[in-house]
Amino acid sequence: MAYSSTGWSTVSASKAGNSVALYAYSSADAIGDINTAGYFNTLSDVLSVGDIIFVRSSTGGTQAVSICYVASNSGGVVDVTDGLTVTSTDSD
Repeated sequence: MAYSSTGWSTVSASKAGNSVALYAYSSADAIGDINTAGYFNTLSDVLSVGDIIFVRSSTGGTQAVSICYVASNSGGVVDVTDGLTVTSTDSD
């Protein structure tokens, strides 16, 4: 699938321009699609290298949470890291 603005939210933007911004993104796409170079190209004028994106994705209906950051943003092409998957247990 493709990026959808309905799943995008700014958590904290740097007003001084010298700190990373935090974003949240929710999608039915798998993290393997989301972390592919070019997925966030429509946000190339918003995202800076190092900005952090909390991603809630889905694979076969199973939700997952990952923390990605912008690895590069050049010529309108945005690439984010593969992401650190946040895992948890619910033993009750």
